[in-house]
Amino acid sequence: MIAFGRQVCGDLDLASSREWLVTDGLGGYAMGTVAGLRTRRYHGLLVVASPGAGSRRLGLAALEPVVRVGERLFRLATDEWAGGAVDPAGHVYLAHFSLDHGVPCWRWDLGDVVLQREIAMAHGRPAVGVVFRLLRASRPVGLDLVPLCTWRDAHGERHAGGDPEVTAVSGGFEFEHAYRVTGPDWQPGGDWYRGVYAREEAARGLNPVEDLWAAGRFTAELVPGDTVQITAAAAPFDGTLPAAGGLVTAARRRARKLGRDAGATDAVGRQLAIAADQFLIDTPAGPSAVAGYPWFGEWSRDLMTSFGGLLLATNRYAEAREVLLRAGATVSEGMLANTADTGTLEYNTADAALWFLHAIGRYVDATGDLDTVAALAGSMQDILAHHRDGTRYGIVADPADGLLTQGCPGYALTWMDARVDGRPVTERRGKPVEINALWIEGLAVTAELFDRIGRRNDWGAAAERAAASFRRRFPRPDGLGLYDVVDGPGGDDPSVRPNQLLAVALPHVPVPDPRPVEVCRTALLTSVGLRSLAPDTPAYLGRHNGSPAERDHAYHQGTVWPWLIGPFTDASRRVGAGTGGLLDGLELHLSEWGLGSVSETAEGDAPHTATGCPFQAWSVAEFIRARRSAR
Repeated sequence: MIAFGRQVCGDLDLASSREWLVTDGLGGYAMGTVAGLRTRRYHGLLVVASPGAGSRRLGLAALEPVVRVGERLFRLATDEWAGGAVDPAGHVYLAHFSLDHGVPCWRWDLGDVVLQREIAMAHGRPAVGVVFRLLRASRPVGLDLVPLCTWRDAHGERHAGGDPEVTAVSGGFEFEHAYRVTGPDWQPGGDWYRGVYAREEAARGLNPVEDLWAAGRFTAELVPGDTVQITAAAAPFDGTLPAAGGLVTAARRRARKLGRDAGATDAVGRQLAIAADQFLIDTPAGPSAVAGYPWFGEWSRDLMTSFGGLLLATNRYAEAREVLLRAGATVSEGMLANTADTGTLEYNTADAALWFLHAIGRYVDATGDLDTVAALAGSMQDILAHHRDGTRYGIVADPADGLLTQGCPGYALTWMDARVDGRPVTERRGKPVEINALWIEGLAVTAELFDRIGRRNDWGAAAERAAASFRRRFPRPDGLGLYDVVDGPGGDDPSVRPNQLLAVALPHVPVPDPRPVEVCRTALLTSVGLRSLAPDTPAYLGRHNGSPAERDHAYHQGTVWPWLIGPFTDASRRVGAGTGGLLDGLELHLSEWGLGSVSETAEGDAPHTATGCPFQAWSVAEFIRARRSAR
């Protein structure tokens, strides 16, 4: 259990910087802060995903509780306004917050009255349940709940115009035919809350202001032990909405099962099994994963990088097989589509297909399932043949040395893919070190697996040739690790970056050299991951904040990435370097920002404040995998 008392809950800055998340298994979610303050445009109780989570819409934004004790009113919501006021400031009454088996729980202490709230989502349906329970009171207590509503793209805002269409239904209302909210004693109303302010959007250089519709109120009279249950669900509606209390009970039961099925042996392992499950989604095409909450959808690079931690290390082998088969069916000119988040299907990554081959190798190591290899053999052959002969964006094996080169002006095809005004920040044209480590790994894995299923091939020879060239070309003559890119437009790039770790970490890359590990340990390692660039580099940026352009400039120029702890751990073990205490900082991080999960990034400069998505798939996945390999 992750829990906080009054010293955190009553401090608005501390309580609003810690976020909770519950998900529906479809890419939708409910999300907010310990304080109850909506600090992001993405925060809400019902955020509904389109299939594959390529887009989401925010529906029910909040339920504002007001407790009536005799003549006294306690407004327990916490709202911030464009003029700077925080009103109401209900967090001052908040005595306790916990995340217990994935269910967030609040307790407000009003003297002789203690009120509790729990939130959970259905799994496999866009529905959320909110349960209020009166734990203590010396007299009957009244509770009013005001639903704040909208229906808009999760990336935007909506402002007051004409009144939205709110239709009365049994036990509640329907908002613009998009979702229903039901509970006790519904009393219709209607008013715009104008100028609702989201401080995190302001900090990110985005519009922080929107308007929300207060649709009316639910009301109840309670004695100790009584509950008020509110359910909200998106269309299409199927009879009566599920009871909120049942959703909370089912969520805790599911969380316990996830820990057991994952073989978790301690509290951290059980929490990470829940965190992994939050990213895994069902789509019409089969299982997949969301790259990060609250703003990412499916990304093939992230999915394949996360594959071992999200699926194999949690013993979800059937889903792992379906993920591979689905990905294999989408191969085009030897490439996997990167994402559809931008509105179109984009084939613009130099490494997703190579991570896919590595994922197949990991899957077979875990399961021994060669039937799946046989089913994927055509896709595997297609990937390697197109990479050898040439595919999009100049991706081709150099006939002179067998190494993979890539790049086109204006594109950033590696995982360091940030662009500002259409120009790559870290273009890395040429032969990047991790791309070639993955290329050799893909060649060797395919050769071994094809041999095992009796399919003739010559990929083993290609792997040996590329590996020999790799050993000759990538070591720096000063002994300080490996070049980040060789044969680029500007020559060889000696920048100290974490990409070189994959040359030591991957099973088939013959560089069991401690020097890259020690260089990264000295220059890049932090308690929550590795910097993307050494601090003594002129281009280093130690802060990852400000406007979108400022953040994108820093994204891979020093910003810390927790997912890199996986390759660093693998590489350290391979060369016999110590790993004691390596994961301690990430264990503590579980209660620091995205509660029970791991952030996308953190600032390169101490104290390494978390940034980016609070809940990131490959950060969680590689943490899980690193912990499991330490057993």
